[in-house]
Amino acid sequence: MATRNEHKLRELGEILTAVELQPLAAGVELPPETGETFADNALGKARAARRATGAAAIADDSGIVARALGGAPGVRSARFAGPDASDEENLALLLRELEPAADRGVAYVCVLAYVDEAGSERLFEGRCDGTLASAPRGSGGFGYDPAFVPTDTGPGDERTMAELSLEEKNEISHRGRAARALAEFLFAGTH
Repeated sequence: MATRNEHKLRELGEILTAVELQPLAAGVELPPETGETFADNALGKARAARRATGAAAIADDSGIVARALGGAPGVRSARFAGPDASDEENLALLLRELEPAADRGVAYVCVLAYVDEAGSERLFEGRCDGTLASAPRGSGGFGYDPAFVPTDTGPGDERTMAELSLEEKNEISHRGRAARALAEFLFAGTH
């Protein structure tokens, strides 16, 4: 797995239970996330991990897109408030930016790139639509989860991703959907 992000590794490991995911070794350099799309960034990381290890590699790039901001923060979600910003700083900036907006529609997007040992590449995308709450709530999840209210929990359910159980979150999350598509590919014998 072309990541050292423990949150992502744990989330994917809970979904891809039949795959042994190993974090990227400390000495392996990943390219900077300078792509214009989630797919660009995910593929760059998966290719680098495969080149360095010779093993099949999985990488993801994901983030939040806000309609009122023309899709921002998008691929810059982890650096929205600056290159060294914390999750809390990024979320606070998004809340401020959307405060005056009539449209608080947001979506989480995840692209998983899979590069097999031979170098064949596949992309798997997952999406979770929702709205941004006016203030953070809940203690689960990470990133923008404390203010992301998913639409998939049904009308009248105003819980944020950070208030859902892990099982509920994995069922509807962007990363969960992309990971299930990857698992279906890996275990369908189609590659």
